[in-house]
Amino acid sequence: MEQQRVVLLRRSFLAGLGLAAGGLALGLAAADAEAAPPPAPGPATQGLRTGLFLHLANDGMVSVVCHRSEMGQGIRSSLPVVIADELGADMARVTIVQAVGDKAYGDQNTDGSRSVRDGYEKMRRVGATARTMLVAAAAKRWRVPAAECVAEGHAVHHAKSKRSLDFRELVADAAKLPVPDEKTVALRPNAELKRVGGPLPLIDGPAIVTGRAQFGADVRLPGMLTAVIARPPVVGGKVVRYDGARALAVPGVKKLVDLPAPKGGAVGFQPLGGVAVVADTTWAAMRGRAALSVEWDHGPNAAYDSATYREALSQAVRAPGKVVRKVGDVDGAFAKAARTIEAEYHVPHLAHAAMEPPSAVAKVDANGCEVWAPTQNPQAARTEVARALGLDEAKVTVNVTFLGGGFGRKSKPDYVAEAALLARAMGAPVRVQWTREDDVQSGYFHSVSAQHLKAGLDADGKVGAWLHRTAFPPIPSTFDAKQKTPSEGELGLGVLDLALSSPNVRVEACDAPAHVRIGWLRSVCNIFHAFAVQSFIDEIAHARQADPRDVLLEVLGPARKATLAELGVEKVPNYGAPIEQHPVDVGRLRHVIERVTEISGWSAARKAGRAVGLAAHRSFLTYVAVVAAVSKDALGKVKVDEVWLVADAGTVINPDRARSQMEGAVVFGMSIALHGAITVKGGAVEQTNFRDYPVVRSPEVPQRIHVELVKSDAPPGGVGEPGVPPVAPAIANAVFALTKQRYRELPLRRQGV
Repeated sequence: MEQQRVVLLRRSFLAGLGLAAGGLALGLAAADAEAAPPPAPGPATQGLRTGLFLHLANDGMVSVVCHRSEMGQGIRSSLPVVIADELGADMARVTIVQAVGDKAYGDQNTDGSRSVRDGYEKMRRVGATARTMLVAAAAKRWRVPAAECVAEGHAVHHAKSKRSLDFRELVADAAKLPVPDEKTVALRPNAELKRVGGPLPLIDGPAIVTGRAQFGADVRLPGMLTAVIARPPVVGGKVVRYDGARALAVPGVKKLVDLPAPKGGAVGFQPLGGVAVVADTTWAAMRGRAALSVEWDHGPNAAYDSATYREALSQAVRAPGKVVRKVGDVDGAFAKAARTIEAEYHVPHLAHAAMEPPSAVAKVDANGCEVWAPTQNPQAARTEVARALGLDEAKVTVNVTFLGGGFGRKSKPDYVAEAALLARAMGAPVRVQWTREDDVQSGYFHSVSAQHLKAGLDADGKVGAWLHRTAFPPIPSTFDAKQKTPSEGELGLGVLDLALSSPNVRVEACDAPAHVRIGWLRSVCNIFHAFAVQSFIDEIAHARQADPRDVLLEVLGPARKATLAELGVEKVPNYGAPIEQHPVDVGRLRHVIERVTEISGWSAARKAGRAVGLAAHRSFLTYVAVVAAVSKDALGKVKVDEVWLVADAGTVINPDRARSQMEGAVVFGMSIALHGAITVKGGAVEQTNFRDYPVVRSPEVPQRIHVELVKSDAPPGGVGEPGVPPVAPAIANAVFALTKQRYRELPLRRQGV
């Protein structure tokens, strides 16, 4: 079988197209994007305003630009297929080109599980526009109505006359036609999309398994040096003094560079500062850093202690906060309740701990700065490099390599700016390499949180009143140091969009100042909101001595699309999607709960005494339910035996990649449930590496993880993140079923589980 060609072009793909011997290039720019100046027109782009995502060469080869980053989720194997299917192209004649960072592409941030749900229709319209022009060119040549022509198999066919023309025979004529408005071109019926929703190859698989794929640390440039950096162990800290002579005496060390401390009251994406050791090799740079013996002024965050802060968060949620959601009379309902149940839940800071620590290569010359980096957000990297160097963004090029995992860490480009600053200082290309210890101790952290929930039950045991208080240092604090109240966007991750059957609901947001860099991590606030809500519903079920599945369905209420009035809010952030297109659909959430309990044999398992736990959550416009089964090993430690997950993500382009993402979400969620905890003392992170910040390893992974995707023609939802939130509460609920002890704090291993 012919292997697909995969090409990564560097400085300017679009300019390269201009050197072709003619062709048809077109694309789709986001309407709200700040468009970059188009490339100088050449034969391939002459007369066409857009040339971003698709290029048809005169030889019939199709080049499809992937503007999102590939970090294992298979986006390069998914979005280009949408274009090719809509176009009617033969994938054996399709080349995938990785986009550089440029606002002309619209949103390039590979974060928030948005690549498919934001790009599906846009990419279809890219393919449909080209198809419309090819069909028009063929119809004009044959003097037949375009409606009688069909594009498939890399050719246009006219069934009545049994004539066909290969794409290569039509490109020149098509390029002379006016480009239709992509908003008005007709899309194929879904049934004609031959590959979408079916088995698709992992395009980059061969390169990855043979070692040909280029990740960030693989980039090598002539004369390149390597740097590691001694960063302040406490955010806001500064260097007092260091032993430069000892560091420079290490063989291979070339220079020590003082990096500036962040300016202003908030860190944002700025580097933390410190001392960079630049050397011939990574090992020499690491040895030089070890010899620095830096003395630090730790600054205003030196008093931060996560154990003390945990108690401060508890006090915050035990007092009234800012009301952000209100339905009915909660206080009156509590006064009339036959019984009340209260609980408090805690989740610590978490590190991203991607397999590949951050790295970036930069070179600076008279023309500007060029960067190679495993970045989730090349546009933000471009902006931050330009800011750090005082350059116009037009003089910064950011090339995107493969990412060895990201989880949100690599959308924050501080490490890219570090490489640019050092390349300018050295007058030579420099690779900045973070070690695992750097990543664990000096990164951005998922926010620590406390959640207080209270339910008032009526005489029949139904929830007549619901109170939820949430406290956590908000992500906006990283960009505005004065921010300490959860933002609307963060509250929209599991509390503002939580449909409940109770007629009396109040949600309150409580203040919590930040003392470390708070950043988004895979699933973000859904992690602690789902843990609290789904654990609490399980507690209600136990108090009623009822089946947790039945109580969960009862608390959610009947199948319906929840209105804003029912939710008690003026609007729901809804992951940036229109609520009309992606409503809070209780029916879909109920369905995944019913289905996962069916395929897991929930009722039979409980009757047989098997310890199973259930949780479900809507996030990133996708509905996921999880059942986990646990037992004890020979040493008396709890182990996860089996997990069932059912997801309704709407239209799924690449089912194999979606299942893979859900399987990965189970393992990621297990790491959060069992191990994940960043603790801070004296303002500095105490963990250093996987030895004290463990993640789930192969022996802990259940031998059976069952994933079922609901077949749906609804608009695409997210896939990369929605599988994570229900995993930890499902495991915690299963542990309660096994031990009859309720754990309201993560991770479970730190509590002897």
